[in-house]
Amino acid sequence: MPGEIEELFHEHYQLLYRSAYGVTGNRQDAEDVLQSLFVKLLQNGVPRDLTQSPARYLHRAAVNLSLNVLRTRKRRQLVGGVEDLAIPVFDGPDAGRHEELHERLMQAVARLKPRALEILLLHYKHDYSDLQIATMLGTTRGTIAVALSRIRARLRKLI
Repeated sequence: MPGEIEELFHEHYQLLYRSAYGVTGNRQDAEDVLQSLFVKLLQNGVPRDLTQSPARYLHRAAVNLSLNVLRTRKRRQLVGGVEDLAIPVFDGPDAGRHEELHERLMQAVARLKPRALEILLLHYKHDYSDLQIATMLGTTRGTIAVALSRIRARLRKLI
């Protein structure tokens, strides 16, 4: 079993890392997400869903763990954990506006449902087409197109 999990790690590492990084916005958090994911697999064994569709299962697990990291970070910020703030550096006259917009975007993304975030990441972070996402998630291209439209509208409303 460890050999099988190691093979899954090597095969899907890039997709999972980019997804985790896309959600957390932080290299260290993304690496922690992957480590947690594969440690859980080693401890609990390989679930049936994983053997049926490894990319889909692992991607969803990485997104869910990443959302947990964001929620934990948000809770820490609320109680004064300044060390966990991961705000990119913006220069120039609009720096304050960019930082504020980035913060609002991260808060909005954290409020999305895992499935919505998964679709959003696959489309914008991994540049997958609607058809590729549909195939990966076991649905239709039209369903993905509608979902993306609704997700964008939800983000606009939350921001």
